[in-house]
Amino acid sequence: MGRREGRNYWRPRSKCTGHAQVSKALGIAKGLACRMDRRAFLGHAVRASVIAGFARGSLMSRVLAEEEKAVYKTQLKKALVFGMLPGDISVEDRMKMARDCGFDGVEMPPFTDPKETASIRIAAAKAGIDIHSVIFGGWGKPLSASDPQAVQDAIRMVKDGLKGARAMGAEVLLLVPAVVNENTRYEDAYRRSQKNLRQCIPTAESTKVLIAIENVWNNFLLSPMEFARYVDEFKTPYVRAYFDVGNVVAFGWPEDWIRTLGRRIVRVHVKDFKKDTREWKNLRDGSVNWLEVRKALDEVGYNGYLTAELGGGDAAYLKDVADRMDKIIAGV
Repeated sequence: MGRREGRNYWRPRSKCTGHAQVSKALGIAKGLACRMDRRAFLGHAVRASVIAGFARGSLMSRVLAEEEKAVYKTQLKKALVFGMLPGDISVEDRMKMARDCGFDGVEMPPFTDPKETASIRIAAAKAGIDIHSVIFGGWGKPLSASDPQAVQDAIRMVKDGLKGARAMGAEVLLLVPAVVNENTRYEDAYRRSQKNLRQCIPTAESTKVLIAIENVWNNFLLSPMEFARYVDEFKTPYVRAYFDVGNVVAFGWPEDWIRTLGRRIVRVHVKDFKKDTREWKNLRDGSVNWLEVRKALDEVGYNGYLTAELGGGDAAYLKDVADRMDKIIAGV
């Protein structure tokens, strides 16, 4: 049979099928597929391939970004030491500022007066912020002292600190148990501090407040293995480790200490230190490998507070600190 030829008529099926199949994939109307000339068809194909390329590229970028984004099992929260907040405003306003700047918790200095501890706890509750620990210290009258009266004063102060922490709602008391110097041998500091700290454990048990030993520049507990052994020798869950990231940078690697101390760690201080110039720095501006620190905390199963221990400042500064901590927590 004869067939009329023309631009507006269907071409033979054998020649149209390829266009139609591709057109279907490109979303071109069925009737239009076979009426397109070669130039129009190629134009549609090029545009579609470009769009598809962008889509694939965008999808690939998202996939790669998700793969690069670290996924951690542990949940970390942000806190700051109370002294970082402006001292010329009320306790209530300081608590509110901490919360408004993005922090979940605050670490208080020791208070023992019942009226003070009650008012502080109420102020924190109103602001919606957690008093998670008390930075007791212990440098002034260490438990490693040789003078009997100084030791008795130190024991009493630790016990009072535990009771004050309980009254404010804190779960942890940070303690520096010993100081090694020209007057106190390392061996004596180790032995005395353990002996005297054991007298404080019943108070820790009754108040349900953990005693957390911190690594500081006191010439004591100079390796993570020794730190772990010191804690373990108390044989109680009420003596644990308070790990300070910045304090070991001068002579070690924080991630190594974290992996050795493991689940002994109940709280973490964060600050940064420049190793070559021996200068304290803002978070992420020093020598700390924060990505490795975050990985190590995740590996040992640490869930809890990172507490900034830095210089104080205004709201803009504190928000910047909180933002830097967010990046550390996210592993970026």
